[in-house]
Amino acid sequence: MEFISYRSPVYAKNGIVASSQPLASEAGIRILQAGGNAADAAVATAAVLNVTEPCSTGIGGDCFCLFFDAMKKSVQGINASGRAPAELSLETLTELGHFKTLPPYSVHTVTVPGAVAGWIDTLEKFGTLMLKDVLAPAIELADKGFPVAPLTAASWQRGVKQLKQGPYAEEMLINGRAPKAGEIMKIPTLANTFRELAEHGKQGFYRGRVATAIIALLESMGGVMTLEDLENHYNTYDEPISVNYKGIDVYEIPPNGQGITALIALNILEEYDFTSMNHSSVKHLHLMIEAMRLAFADTRWYVADPAVVHVPINELLSKDYAAKRRKLLDPSKANLRYKRGSPASSSDTVYFAVVDGEGNACSFINSNYMGFGTGLIPKGCGFTLQNRGANFSLKPNHPNVLAPKKRPYHTIIPALATKDKELYACFGVMGGFNQPQGHVQVLLNLIDFSMNSQQALDSPRFTIRGGTSYGEVALEDQIPKATLKALQRMGHKVMSISGSARMMFGRGQIITRNPNTGVLCGGSSPRADGIAIGW
Repeated sequence: MEFISYRSPVYAKNGIVASSQPLASEAGIRILQAGGNAADAAVATAAVLNVTEPCSTGIGGDCFCLFFDAMKKSVQGINASGRAPAELSLETLTELGHFKTLPPYSVHTVTVPGAVAGWIDTLEKFGTLMLKDVLAPAIELADKGFPVAPLTAASWQRGVKQLKQGPYAEEMLINGRAPKAGEIMKIPTLANTFRELAEHGKQGFYRGRVATAIIALLESMGGVMTLEDLENHYNTYDEPISVNYKGIDVYEIPPNGQGITALIALNILEEYDFTSMNHSSVKHLHLMIEAMRLAFADTRWYVADPAVVHVPINELLSKDYAAKRRKLLDPSKANLRYKRGSPASSSDTVYFAVVDGEGNACSFINSNYMGFGTGLIPKGCGFTLQNRGANFSLKPNHPNVLAPKKRPYHTIIPALATKDKELYACFGVMGGFNQPQGHVQVLLNLIDFSMNSQQALDSPRFTIRGGTSYGEVALEDQIPKATLKALQRMGHKVMSISGSARMMFGRGQIITRNPNTGVLCGGSSPRADGIAIGW
């Protein structure tokens, strides 16, 4: 099928920031122009997104970071995801009446927020500026107000019920309602919280007024998190995992993140010649869907906290294992019954990309999980607490089973790709279990279909609903009905999605770099309000 992109990519030499909110992209550019590098601009962008798109992200959630150092030609990672409270266990939940499932917005889904520590660690390990400098744009917007973007306004409206689950919803509403598109919104309590972070660093969140407000709110609603849980939080500097796909090294954060799902699928797909196929053809879509089904069959079982259970990462990512799994893929029909393999011989979210003029890249993702997360706002703090713990399993024999001080299966994943040790792409796609599916699709668009950054994001996508090996497949409505019907005949359960519901296919950003000229090419998904800005 012929594909026409919605908009032109952005080209620049001195840096590009691509995010889901124009004001956030602008703030990142401001930091680059002030002499900051990609890491500094990334944290500034994250902070402004907390202000302008709190229905997706914030310091009540977690973040992950991949950083490409242009001098060292290295990729490093930070896992800033939090852990379950020390007093939360299966036994605790059983006593409270939660035997098989945990309601997604329950107070017990709140894990320790890792984002603040993640922002500060990113600056200290990779950045050049002080926290107070990079928080300044966000503080100004939260204090003086900002006009709410259209898709953000719609998401904010959908989250009103979540916010009203707690006693302090008005901190993030206007007279009990969500702000409308173009309406000025102020969050002065968040500005005050950011000022405390600027002055006290991590102690301004994990101790003191903010920490006390978090625990007071959770305790009032029956939660078991304590001040010690907050004080004891720490991030990990994880060695990124990678595979080589047709000459491109693709990097992801290792489990407890689900980035390994994308890498497994890429290994399976590597042997197919997509250049001989039409984009969004029946053959193209079928092979990609089946590869994702195989990948999810493994990772929905094996991905868990590696500090608590063994995760067979090397075995899952081996080319030999991919070859064995590939043999299960029938090019003529769907399989909705893939089982996890035995690889071991033993035992709503915001993503944004920043590349600076030196070629350093920061691939950064920050999330509350489901919209506003739990929607619970600690008094006088101006942010909501995440519900990431909803991803724990309550099955006692499952690797991802809930346990005290354990990190859950995490859906948010930043990505980076290099070619011959030079930066190839800084990219990511948002949207829960859609994220690894989005990573695979946009990367193949870049590599196999020779698209630019914007085309790779604009092109129509599929997503397997719920990220399972057997889930229903949603297709964007640009894909012809004839293709949908052909996939149905092959055994896929398929539906067509249009309008604002297209957000389920994940927003996203991509920045590529020409190693010969240093010219950057940025794109931002039309499924969100954002843009790529260069200078």
